Formats: sequence, structure tokens, C-alpha cells
Amino acid sequence: MTASSGPFTWKARVYWEDTDGGGIVYYANYLKFLERARTEWLRSFGFSQDQLAREQGFVFTVVNLTVDYKRPAKLDDELHITCVAHTCRSASIRFAQRVYRGPIVMDDPAAENLLVEAQVRVGCVDCKDMRPRRMPDFLLNVLSSKELS
Repeated sequence: MTASSGPFTWKARVYWEDTDGGGIVYYANYLKFLERARTEWLRSFGFSQDQLAREQGFVFTVVNLTVDYKRPAKLDDELHITCVAHTCRSASIRFAQRVYRGPIVMDDPAAENLLVEAQVRVGCVDCKDMRPRRMPDFLLNVLSSKELS
């Protein structure tokens, strides 16, 4: 499957706990923002991480991540985190994600409010042995029947 429309967007606010002593978002905390956006993307299809783990016996785990930090976010900034699923295979999904301060400026890598760009691949793994497994057909069907964005 291949994504064909605009990005899913999730908003977040930068709190004191997200920052270092100087009021700048600590670099590792961007990974939390990216994770939350992917979780909300999945929820937009009607699934929660907890539900899939309890009822279907699988979870998603990050297997590959590339992050480019462009500009810092600061205390109290409103962030817009985008999530676009580029490909969905039987046991993994590849995402392109961005973090913006304020309004989103699409397709402009030089945008002043683009803070972070990330490429993320998540794998489907069995809850019991943490080994890769195929996503259930019902989930693959839902993802293929809707536009991934």
C-alpha cells in the first residue's frame, strides 16, 4: 500500500518536563511526540495500541529511525506533528513524520517553522515472544481500504 493524501496531524504543547534547563526541548523528547502522533494515527482507524495487544496479541515497535533536527522547540510552543504512512507491508509500516512550530507549511523543507524531520519504520511483533509477525488481515484490510495519511 502507498500513501496518497495529506498528513495526519496531532497537536502538542511543550511543557517544562519536555525541556532542558534552558527551556529548549530535549532532543530525545521529540521521539515521544513522534510516537504519540503515530498512536493517534492508528486510533484514527479505530484501533488502540492497548486493544491490539490485549485482544490480538501484538504490538508495534520501532525497528528503524532517522531524525534530522532543524530548529529547537521551546517551552510553551504549540507543535504540530505530522504522520504519513508511506508503505504498509504485512509486518511493518514506514512513516515520514515532521514536527512544526505553529501552522504546517507543506513541502517546504526550508520552512522556518519546520523543527524536525523523521523517517520511522515500525514492525509488528508478537506480545509473547517479541518476534516479528504478520499483521492480522482485518487490520491490513482496514489500512488498505482507507487512504493512508
